[in-house]
Order: sequence, then structure tokens, then C-alpha cells
Amino acid sequence: MVFLSPCAWLRVRLTDRFWRKQEVLQHARHFRGRKNRCYVLASRSVRRAFVFSTDARSIKKRYMRQLWLTRMEAACQEHSVKLHHFISGLYKCQVELNRKSLADLAIYEPKTFKGLAALAKRRGEEGLLAAQDGKQTEGIFSRLLTVS
Repeated sequence: MVFLSPCAWLRVRLTDRFWRKQEVLQHARHFRGRKNRCYVLASRSVRRAFVFSTDARSIKKRYMRQLWLTRMEAACQEHSVKLHHFISGLYKCQVELNRKSLADLAIYEPKTFKGLAALAKRRGEEGLLAAQDGKQTEGIFSRLLTVS
């Protein structure tokens, strides 16, 4: 597209500028005061809001992990097992559940969590061979490991 005059070029360019401003103003619609109407104030506020939302994604991950650990610790206290003994006992018994699923089990499946706590507790007390001697912990269905 060849523009024969600067006015034609400017007219085409203005539409792009209009839609760019409208996009910024759409992001600022829920702001209070002039920040949702004036482009200069809105662009500043929208930029800051995007920075905050970027930071909030990592903060949310941190808070969720902290919540899972709090829930698991409370459930472990009910079964008289310390959290680090519980996690290390499950790791040694090769139960590969992450913290999120363990926290969900603690809330929604308390019998299953009780069985896992008993398994980890027995593993901590007796060692790996005793945990694999063939006795099933109540409430857990698992494949037993063979020790060669």
C-alpha cells in the first residue's frame, strides 16, 4: 500500500492508535477515578497492575504449598506422627504422592490418610524389611516390594 500524501498515512495510523488506547482502557475499566478514563493515567495503572499480577502468580504458588503443608501437619498430629517422619517414611516405602494430593487425602479421605500415616509410622519404627514383611496396613492396598 503506497500513500500519496502524509494525510492518508496519518488517517490510517490513527485507527491503530485508537484501538491500542481502547485496549489499555478496557484493562482499566474496573479502576476508580480518572484512572479508568484518562489514557495516560490508565496506561500507568495498567502497567503496575500487570506487574503485580506477575508477582502474584509466584506468591500464590508459595501460599498454596504452605497451605498443603499446614493441612498435612494437622492431619499428622491427629495420628501422632511428625510431618517430616511421615514424608520420609512414605518416601522410603516408595509411595510417590505429592504434597497436594496428600493434603487432599488428609481432608477428603481421612481413612486412607490414616493408613498412609500408619505405614509411614511402621516404616520409621521397624525399618524397610518390616514394612515389606507381608502384613498389610489397614486401609491401604499396595503392591509389596520384593527385596533380593
